[in-house]
Amino acid sequence: MKFKHARLARWTSLLAGAIFCLAATYLQAAGYQVYVSNEKSGDVTVIDPVELKAVATIPVGKRPRGIRASTDGKTVFVAVSGTPIAAPPALDANGNPILKKGADDDDDDKGADKSADGIAFVDVAQRKFLRKLSVGSDPEQFAFSADGERLFVSNEDVSAASIIRLSTGKVEHLIKVHKEPEGVTTSPDGKFFYVTCESDGEIFAIDAQSGAVLAHFNVGGRPRSAEFLTDGTRAFIPSESAGQLHIIDSVRHEKLKTIALPKGFRPMCVKVAPDGKKVYVSAGRAGAIVVLDATSGDVLNTIKVGARPWGIAISPDGKFLYSANGTSDDVSVVDLGAEKEIGRVKAGERPWGVTVVPIP
Repeated sequence: MKFKHARLARWTSLLAGAIFCLAATYLQAAGYQVYVSNEKSGDVTVIDPVELKAVATIPVGKRPRGIRASTDGKTVFVAVSGTPIAAPPALDANGNPILKKGADDDDDDKGADKSADGIAFVDVAQRKFLRKLSVGSDPEQFAFSADGERLFVSNEDVSAASIIRLSTGKVEHLIKVHKEPEGVTTSPDGKFFYVTCESDGEIFAIDAQSGAVLAHFNVGGRPRSAEFLTDGTRAFIPSESAGQLHIIDSVRHEKLKTIALPKGFRPMCVKVAPDGKKVYVSAGRAGAIVVLDATSGDVLNTIKVGARPWGIAISPDGKFLYSANGTSDDVSVVDLGAEKEIGRVKAGERPWGVTVVPIP
């Protein structure tokens, strides 16, 4: 009997090892993993893109939102905040937020836990929270400098942007912008970054070295994010409450064209295909992804996904798109060749952001 138990244990061990190797082979074949920040449950879901299932849940702190991976794929960074979740403001007839004088919709400090604010570091190999870096008040989104040594952070409740040296944690520059800064994106050449300010629709172009404001312009309608073409000549900025996508001359920092999206669409996050031919925009409450021609701005298609898609990410080969569906608590997997949803993966509570993490 002991011999049978020993043999069974040996076979079980071998089987477990085989499954682990097979899973690793699958991940290597895909070349990436998908990490999703869950704003309400305070954790990150790790998704296997081949098996289309969640393989890990990593607690990271309060209200995780912005999420990005390091270029080497070894670390995932997540913006966490102790500022309570607030309902969006009422809108006027033009789709602009109606705010109390001197206030915005996220500056009520009642119940705010400032000790919870920061950027969480997650070790990809161990799938483990490592530590938290202080980056100022209420960080929502962030981007990396071209060399990966600094973070550009939007500090939402203090109307500012910060430049932080990762190796030392030192705040090198604190830049005053307008109310509710949210989206942060670095230009392809690394010389500047855009910060989108929701309350009054202002976009700030900030020098990546000095922190000087190079330009600012208005798009209106609650802009939530920004994305550049790889050559840096154009940027795309969605205005959520106005239901629009703006094409920006990112050399002159001027608005070139505004595209009206289908009625009822509330654009949130924008991504450009790796080949630069198409632009994808999450439509928020409309529960869809909008596909546009990157040159003309023409709406080519809409793809139905889960409820309230916010953050989106595209696989390195440009074949798949992943959307964090905030009110259905799942992630849609979209085949971009067929332009259709092919599956959903359960995430945590209120998934917010998505990043694709290369396999080291």
